[in-house]
Amino acid sequence: MKSSGLSFHHPVAFWIGCAALVAGVLAHIPMFIHSSYMDYQMAGMPMDTNMLIGMVLIPVGLLFAAYGLMPRLSQLAKNMGGAPLQFHVADSVPLNREHWKLVFVLIVALAVDVMKPATLGFVMPGVTEEYEISKETAGWLALVALTGTTVGSIVWGRLADAFGRRAAILLSALMFIGTAICGAMPTFEWNLAMCFLMGASAGGLLPITFTLMAEMIPAAHRGWLLVALGGIGTSAGYLIAAGSAAILEPMFSWRVLWLLGLPTGALIIFLDRYIPESPRFLANAGLEIEARAVLAKYSGVLASDANVVSAETETPQNDSKVSMLDLLRGPYASITYGLIACGIAWGLVNFGFLLWLPSNLGTMGMDAKAASTLIAKSAIFALPGILIVIGLYHRWSSVKTLVLFIALTTGALALFFVLALADIRSSSLIILATTCLLISASGVIAMLIPYAAEIYPVHLRGTGSGVIAASSKLGGILGAFAGVIGIFGNVAFSALLIAVPMIISALMLIRNGIDTRGRRLEEIEEALLAKFKQAAG
Repeated sequence: MKSSGLSFHHPVAFWIGCAALVAGVLAHIPMFIHSSYMDYQMAGMPMDTNMLIGMVLIPVGLLFAAYGLMPRLSQLAKNMGGAPLQFHVADSVPLNREHWKLVFVLIVALAVDVMKPATLGFVMPGVTEEYEISKETAGWLALVALTGTTVGSIVWGRLADAFGRRAAILLSALMFIGTAICGAMPTFEWNLAMCFLMGASAGGLLPITFTLMAEMIPAAHRGWLLVALGGIGTSAGYLIAAGSAAILEPMFSWRVLWLLGLPTGALIIFLDRYIPESPRFLANAGLEIEARAVLAKYSGVLASDANVVSAETETPQNDSKVSMLDLLRGPYASITYGLIACGIAWGLVNFGFLLWLPSNLGTMGMDAKAASTLIAKSAIFALPGILIVIGLYHRWSSVKTLVLFIALTTGALALFFVLALADIRSSSLIILATTCLLISASGVIAMLIPYAAEIYPVHLRGTGSGVIAASSKLGGILGAFAGVIGIFGNVAFSALLIAVPMIISALMLIRNGIDTRGRRLEEIEEALLAKFKQAAG
């Protein structure tokens, strides 16, 4: 597929691997159907021969497919680090049909990705009941999944920078298919293992969709579309998860929600024809012909030498010298530490403070039903917030908007601190604090990964986006542990505790951040290098 940038290295191996993956998952279905007379309760059932064969087919198929979809590794290894090319025409054209098709496909991919961890909340009650375990034990499912997303974000980000954005997206889809057998596992321990792998694939896909979008969309529209991608894709993912649970779970039990990994993963594979390889990645790999082919498809004209300008850059371009440590040193260190601090703080808010908020509202004098109703109302009030984020990110300033919403999150936490410390139980003030926290926290995560996808250079963009995405999940893991040891039982203390890294990240970003609004990616890199040189003296 020249118009997509890179064809599969071995198409036959890829499709054989896909067939083996699907066959391996389907081998688990007869056992699932057989359990229908027991309301699909499979706990304690021994694996039959078909399931055991399927368990072998899945890793074998994944290896075949992964080998088949990778680009010509010897060619990449030889050319990686060649002088990157700036495709000016790609940043000057208006949005066209090809761009909108890509936006639609990436929204679908992101919705499928968000659906995976969102499903956790809907399977937990069924898992607890069927395996006859406590809620605390079932909570390991969420913790293992979060750990998987953290690892996956980092690993997939590095894969995207080494082998291409398209290959990384398809590899995630393949793992979605393979880990669908989580819905047929007879023991809780097998569910934990599969949930880790499912989390790894979900965590990997998230930053790569933003990376590819950032490198394909014209500069004038890149910022607002990145934020919109996150907002729409996330909302759609939660909606699909909730709808699937409402419609399918009563008929086929919680297990069917995991089995949906097969059709949803296959959907991304089917949409592969509309997923191009990034021309910037191709140019950086020295594959100029392939880069021009993608450029021609998305710019509407065949790029000539006049359209393509060699860009000398002072960042290391020799692949042997590029590593993940480059994010933590040199010109990228300050911005990386600021974004990581923000990600961890957001994870503590979302997977810690908000998770325990219903219980804490009960300690502030509300019954459970009133607390749930209050949070639901606050969530509805918070929905228009994404439009404000898109508008400010696009019209005002990317980095200032991010810092503004970090500050608003800190302010909401400060309001909770005051309410708890003064023992104020006003429903109006609690609704105000909850709404402000939901709006501001949603705004932070809507911008965090898109900003990372813009700020890093091409050879570190996937890795950087992955590390920042992983930091938000790491905050979630810390939040889960903090909740277990009782930190979030004290509203005032926990609000103050989370506000500290929020303030630190805001100060670091306002000092070291670069405004990306309307700038070409190469201009952003030059501005970041210039700011680093100026600071170094």
